[in-house]
Amino acid sequence: MSGTFLGMPAFPEAAAEAVADPVLRANLRHATHTIRDKRARAVAELDDWALLREAGKRIKDRTLRHLDTYLVELEAAVTAAGGTVHWAADAGEANRIVTDLVKATGEREVVKVKSMATQEIGLNEALAAEGIAAYETDLAELIVQLGEDRPSHILVPAIHRNRGEIRDIFRDRMARWGRPAPEDLTDAPADLAEAARLHLREKFLSAKVGISGANFMVAETGTLVVVESEGNGRMCLTLPETLISVVGIEKVVPTWRDLEVFLQTLPRSSTAERMNPYTSMWTGTTDADGPAAFHLVLLDNGRTAALADEVGRQALRCIRCSACLNVCPVYERAGGHAYGSVYPGPIGAILTPQLRGTASDIDASLPYASSLCGACYEVCPVAIDIPEVLVHLRGKVAGQGGKGHRLERAAVRAATWLLDHPTALAAGERLASATRKAHPARPPGAGAWTDGRDLPELPERSFRDWWRKNRA
Repeated sequence: MSGTFLGMPAFPEAAAEAVADPVLRANLRHATHTIRDKRARAVAELDDWALLREAGKRIKDRTLRHLDTYLVELEAAVTAAGGTVHWAADAGEANRIVTDLVKATGEREVVKVKSMATQEIGLNEALAAEGIAAYETDLAELIVQLGEDRPSHILVPAIHRNRGEIRDIFRDRMARWGRPAPEDLTDAPADLAEAARLHLREKFLSAKVGISGANFMVAETGTLVVVESEGNGRMCLTLPETLISVVGIEKVVPTWRDLEVFLQTLPRSSTAERMNPYTSMWTGTTDADGPAAFHLVLLDNGRTAALADEVGRQALRCIRCSACLNVCPVYERAGGHAYGSVYPGPIGAILTPQLRGTASDIDASLPYASSLCGACYEVCPVAIDIPEVLVHLRGKVAGQGGKGHRLERAAVRAATWLLDHPTALAAGERLASATRKAHPARPPGAGAWTDGRDLPELPERSFRDWWRKNRA
């Protein structure tokens, strides 16, 4: 996985800084509460939501169990339809493939559909290093790009910005990338959208190469699916002469009929819509209709390693709806940047450490970026048990070693021995009670606990002694 966000502090430090920003907290609180309330109303309209959720889970699990078979079937179907399939083991290989494909066209500019996969591999930076400008066309991604910022939400990358900040970004930066914003631009949503529309229209009409991801890939037909709300995706997928799609291998579904489930659950869970305003589907190439050349880059980049983990692999069910972010009390206060990854929030806390590993302080801290309240599991449209995976990953991090972990293991071994020897345990309890007034309030080595909690007071005598005196 790309190190785009590496170099940031671990989650506890990054979150502490974010929580101290009142404007950020206000922006996040307003946006997440609005989205979550709309989603709840949209989901409540369906009497069979629980059945759809279970169906989505089972489809994804069946696909992951036989992923190799479905990917080979997908490759054959895409190739038969006139597309070209490329396999990328990691971010570096995917970036090389895409860069070479763009260079082969002779173009130096590309337009992009919003794509988590291309953010994951740092594609824009890789293209820029080769002198190729990549223009984001999703409104929120455009705001992030113009502001030289980082996305902080899966669905709404600029959720940390308010309208006034967006107006200032458009006024100050839009001219550097193309058509400038109107001098009298206000922060009214309609005015901001119109400024973006005029700016992007020039890009759509001139670009010869489009780059996208995909929400789903259908193995039996070779069809790719992109759902979106603004129409920019439709422009990028149909107008350029060459289309390059970078898609994680877990996005495949076996059959066309499987889409029926996800095209009901994804829009309601993400944008709280009954269906997405734009659902674009394409199968290879067609004469005189759409791009003349289509390339599909199938991205692994840690997904095979995640697939090997029987508990952790359920993260690969994710359909990127972002519902878990909008109900998470930790995300609401800390924001997406604190997670140090393009995948923030609860899903990022379990997906990123599996894709990148837990060698860095950032990735090792992510499984702890949760209160384990379970709200994320309750809203997940494919029933990913995020708290279960978080606890599982915490165990892996604890097993890696380090001074703190060695002390923890030593304490657990000592406790295990003590609990196996009742006589020694009883003697220890009596000693602890007899010396309780001399116990320090902050024992050495326990600062991570006592900084935020008080140690429990020991009773005058142990329960064993009380029982012996009163019940024996």
